[in-house]
Amino acid sequence: MELGKDELRAQLRTMPPPLLIHGPATLRILSLPPEPPPAPWFDLLELFLFVHPARSATPTARGIGLELGLLTPEALKETILTADILYQICEKLVQDLQEAAQTPSIKARLHAFLIPLRQAGWSWAPFLEQFLHETSSTFATAAPKRSTAYDILKVWKRLPQWEEKAQRPHPGSQPVDPTAARKRLATMLGHSAEPRPGQADFASAVTHAFRPRDIPNAPNIILAEAGTGTGKTMGYIAPASLWAETNDGAVWISTYTRHLQRQIEQELIRLYPDAEQRRQKAVIRKGRENYLCLLNLEDILNTVQNRPPQQKHSLIPLTLLIRWAECTSDGDLMGGDLPGWFGELFSHGLLSAIADRRGECIHAACPHYQTCFIEHSIRRAQHADLVIANHALVLSQAAWNALIPQKRAPADIADENGIPTRYVFDEGHHIPDAADSAFSLTFSGLEAAELRRWLLGAEGSRSRARGLARRMDDILERLPELQAPFQTLIYATQKGLPRPGWSLRLQATREQPTQGTETPPGTIPEDLDHPAEIFLFMLERQLLARREEEHQQQRGDVSHTRQECDLHPTIPDLTEATEHLLNALQAILRPLDQLIKLISEQLEAPAEEGDMPFRQRLESTLRSLYRRAFSRLQGWVGILRTIITPPNPHDHPLYIDFIRRERLPALRTMEESYDIALNRHWLDPTIPFASTLQSTTHGLLMTSATLRDRDGDDTEEESWEKAEQRLGTTHFLQPPLRAALMSPFNYAQQTRAYIITDVPKDMASLAHAFQRLFETSRGGALGLFTAIQRLKEVHRRIHEALALQGLPLYAQHVDAMDNATLIDVFRTEPHSCLLGTDAMRDGVDVPGEALQMVVFERTPWPRPDILHRERRRLLSGGRPGAYDDQITRMRLQQAFGRLIRRSDDYGVFVTLDRRMPSRLLSAFPKGVPIKRLPFDDALSEIEVFLQERREAR
Repeated sequence: MELGKDELRAQLRTMPPPLLIHGPATLRILSLPPEPPPAPWFDLLELFLFVHPARSATPTARGIGLELGLLTPEALKETILTADILYQICEKLVQDLQEAAQTPSIKARLHAFLIPLRQAGWSWAPFLEQFLHETSSTFATAAPKRSTAYDILKVWKRLPQWEEKAQRPHPGSQPVDPTAARKRLATMLGHSAEPRPGQADFASAVTHAFRPRDIPNAPNIILAEAGTGTGKTMGYIAPASLWAETNDGAVWISTYTRHLQRQIEQELIRLYPDAEQRRQKAVIRKGRENYLCLLNLEDILNTVQNRPPQQKHSLIPLTLLIRWAECTSDGDLMGGDLPGWFGELFSHGLLSAIADRRGECIHAACPHYQTCFIEHSIRRAQHADLVIANHALVLSQAAWNALIPQKRAPADIADENGIPTRYVFDEGHHIPDAADSAFSLTFSGLEAAELRRWLLGAEGSRSRARGLARRMDDILERLPELQAPFQTLIYATQKGLPRPGWSLRLQATREQPTQGTETPPGTIPEDLDHPAEIFLFMLERQLLARREEEHQQQRGDVSHTRQECDLHPTIPDLTEATEHLLNALQAILRPLDQLIKLISEQLEAPAEEGDMPFRQRLESTLRSLYRRAFSRLQGWVGILRTIITPPNPHDHPLYIDFIRRERLPALRTMEESYDIALNRHWLDPTIPFASTLQSTTHGLLMTSATLRDRDGDDTEEESWEKAEQRLGTTHFLQPPLRAALMSPFNYAQQTRAYIITDVPKDMASLAHAFQRLFETSRGGALGLFTAIQRLKEVHRRIHEALALQGLPLYAQHVDAMDNATLIDVFRTEPHSCLLGTDAMRDGVDVPGEALQMVVFERTPWPRPDILHRERRRLLSGGRPGAYDDQITRMRLQQAFGRLIRRSDDYGVFVTLDRRMPSRLLSAFPKGVPIKRLPFDDALSEIEVFLQERREAR
C-alpha cells in the first residue's frame, strides 16, 4: 500500500511502532518533530549496530542489503525496492545473531548486553531475548543485582593491554631505486589492474623524496602534480613502503580529508593482503580528540547508572557504543569502524563527551592507561612502516619537534609520535589552508574560558571537567617542590581568565537600553570587573564602531552584516584594558613557566631503576602544560603587546590581526549569543610550515591533481613558480624537484561544460533550473552552493517533486547525516542527487554513473573578508584581481575533478552564473568542450550527450 506524506503522518500516530531505517531522517522527511527517547520504532540500523558492531553500512535499505549479501551490486541499478526488503533485512540480522549465539561465551555476552538495554526501554530488547530462547519474564523474575547487571558495560576490563617495546632506532638513509619502485608497484597492482600509463613514471619520479639529505635543514622536496586517474596513491605507496622496509623507519602520509584516509587504507590491502600484517605495518593516526576515552566512558556510565529508571534511556546508545568498543580495531569514533551515522541516530553530544575533546588526559595516572585506545595507536605507529595522518596532526607534531634543535623544547622531549624524517602530503593543494589553521591564534571568551576550565576544572557546575589539580595529584604528592608555583598558578588563573557565566554578562551589556542616555567613552558596565571580560567588552565596542553595514552583497541575495574589523588602529579605551589583561596573563605565565622548568629538571636527572612509568607521566604532563597552556598564553601575550606598541603601518607585516564576532551555540536562557575574538593569522602561513619542517625532515613529497593554477596566460615555468610560492617551498633552503603527469582521460569525449546565460537570480528560477537539470540527468547529480541559505531554500522547493519521480534528493545542512554518510548514500542509491557546499567540492570520490553531473549555482569567488583582503593586497604582486582568479580557478578545478574518476566515466559540468568570466575557463582540462547557452538549449544538448554516453557504455 502506498500512502502520501500527510496520510502517513496521521497513520503513524495510531499504528504500532513501525519498522524503518534511520528514524531521525525519516521524521525529517515526513516533517515530524523529533521523538523523545527511547525511540518508539524498530530501527534496523540500531539492530545492525547490536548484531554487527564495528562494521559499517550505508544507512539505507539498499546499503544494508548489500552489506548483508541480500542484494548484489547489480541491484544498484534498480530504482525502487519494495517494503519487503525491510523484513528480509530483519530476518537476516536475527539469523546472524542466532548463528553467533551458537558459541556459548558469545551467547552469554549477548544476554548480558540485553539486560541494560531492556531496562533502558530499547524496543528491540524483548524481541531479541525471544530469539535467543529467553523470555522477558525470565529476566524479570530472576533480575540480577545492579552491580552484576552492569558488569558487561565495564569494557575496559576485557580489552587487550599494550606492551612496551624497545625504542626504535633512527632510520637509515638508503635511497629507493626508481626501478625497484616500478617493480614494487607492478607487484602490488597485479595483472588485473586498470592500465594507468603514468603511474609507474610517477612512482619512479617521487623516489627523489626518499634520497638521503645532503645539507642540514634542507630536505629533498618534490612537487608532483598527477592528473586525475594517474593512480598517485599507489604510485607513492610503492617507493614509501620500500624506503620503510630498507631503512626500518616510518613514512608519514598526510591527507586533508578523512575520506582520503579511508581510501588509502583500502589501497593498502594490495600491499598487505594479510589483515594482521596490515595492522602491524600501516596505522591511521589522528588527534586524541578522535578516540574513545575509557575514563570518560567510566564517568558517564557511573552517572547514568545512578539515575532513576525513567531517565536511563541514555543507556541505549551507551550500551551499543560499548558493544562496539569491545570489537573495534582502534577505538576511532570519527571515521573509523564506528558507523558514521551512530551520532545521527542518538546524539553527537555523546561522542563528543566520550572523547577527550578538552585535553584532560592524565596519561600514565589513568587506571585504563594499559588498555587505552590512543596509547595502543601511538605504540603501533612508533613501529609501523606507513602512518596515515591528517595535515593538522602532522603540523602539530612537526611544530613540537622543531623546538628540539632550537633548544626550546622542555627537556628535549620529542613528540609522542616520534620524529619522522619522510613525509608525503597528499591533497597538497590544501597545505596553505592547513597551515593557516594550524598556526593561527585566537583570544576569545570561549578560548580563554576553556583554558580556565582546563586549569581549574568544573568550578561547582555539574560538568565532569577535571582540573589540573586532579590530573596532577600524584605528581604534586611525589614532588612537593611543585606545590608553591602550582598554587600561585591556580590563584592567578582565577583572577586572570573569564569566570563562568562570562557570555551571559557580556550579552547583558548588549541588551542594556541606551535610549535617552549617552555612555561616555571608557565607561565599563558595573557587572564587568574582570580584566578578560573588560577586554572583550572593549573589543566589541571597537567592532561596533568600525564595522560596515553591508545590506546587500554584490554576489548574493541575502542581507549580511560584516562581523569583523581591523585591530589597528585601536580605540583609546582598548589600550588600558589591554594593559590590565596583559598583567593578568603574565601572572599566569610566570608560575606555569616555573612548573615546566621544575619538571624538566626532574626529567634531566638520572632515572632510577623501575621509575620509567613516572618519567613517562612527567613527559606527557610536560607536553600538555606546554601545548595546552604555555604556548597559547605566550601567543596571547605577543598579540596583546602589539596593541600597546602598535606596528609601523608602513612595514611589511608578518601577521594579520583583526577582531571578529562569532555566534556561540544557543543557550537555554537566550535565543542567540555571541563571542568576540581577537584573531592573528600569518600573512603567509607557509612560512611557519617551512620553518617547522625543514630542521627534522629529510624528504618531502607534495602531490595533488591541482598543485598548479591553470592560468591560460602563464608559461609552464610561471605556473610552477606560482605553485612554489603558494605552497611555501620557496622558504626552504633547497628548491624542489618538479614532476607533472597528465591525466589519461579523454575529456573531449567524456565531458561537456556549460555556462547558462539566462537563469535569473531569484530563488524560484534557481530552484526550477536545479530541478530540471536533475531530472535530465536522471539522478547522479551533485549541486554545489556558495551559501547555505540558498542550498536549504532550493532543497525545500524541489525535494518532493524529485522524490515523486524516483529521484531522492539529499542535502548537507538539511539531512540528519554527516558528510561522509551523505556521500556513502549518494554513491549507493541509484538516481539520487546531492546538494552541498565546499566540503563536497574537495576529496569526494564517486565513480561511475553515481555521479554524472556537477552543477554550480554561483562562481566560487573567495569570501571578501579581512584575511583575504590583506593577502590579495600584499601577496598578489600588485595584481589582486589575478589573486582572486587563481583561488577561484583552483576551486573549479577541484569541483570538475569529481566528475571523471575512471576511464569509462562521463559527465557534465554546469554553472548557472552567466557572469562567470572567460578567463576562468582555463580551469577546465584541455579538450573539454565549453559552451555558453540559454538554459533550454543547454538542457537539450545535455540530454543527448548523456543518452549517447549511456548507450556507448
